[in-house]
Amino acid sequence: MKTRTLARLSFVALIAGSSQIVLAQAAAPGPTDSTAPAAAPGDVSSMDAILKALYGVISGPAGPRDWNRFRSLFIDGARLIPTRHDSTGHYTTTVWSPADYAARAGSMFMQRPFFENEVSHTVDTFGAITQVFSTYASRTTPDGEPFARGINSIQLFNDGKRWYVVTIFWDAERKDNPIPAKYLAK
Repeated sequence: MKTRTLARLSFVALIAGSSQIVLAQAAAPGPTDSTAPAAAPGDVSSMDAILKALYGVISGPAGPRDWNRFRSLFIDGARLIPTRHDSTGHYTTTVWSPADYAARAGSMFMQRPFFENEVSHTVDTFGAITQVFSTYASRTTPDGEPFARGINSIQLFNDGKRWYVVTIFWDAERKDNPIPAKYLAK
């Protein structure tokens, strides 16, 4: 009996604590209270628009990219996470902010052309969150043969006014990690 009473009290405390967390989150600054530049409305008006903008802003001939436009697509605190696979079979990840990504990729893009486009995607949405498995192909020319392919797992948030990128987590295709056919179909 004493154990049940303690369990009930713990549950009530948990629920009360959860309510306080929800209230605190509701009062916290929202995604638009970011230091990121304002987004062009056409870039964030739909899921398809933000995906097109995301691939478009990093693609182009050797030279600078519009990093303000890039940053405007992301929610404050967003992360980009590449997966690495070494010759011993060990997997690792690196976690970057959009600014970290711009600093790392920017010097490469200044020296080399890079064009990445979406080949296909699958989408799951629940409420304000959307998960996109976006299959990509990377090229040195817009229509050239891909030198790399993989899947970007892109988490998006829609606040009812615009779309935001929350996370991009990706892995590249390799001989031991081919892209399944279901992620290549249009």
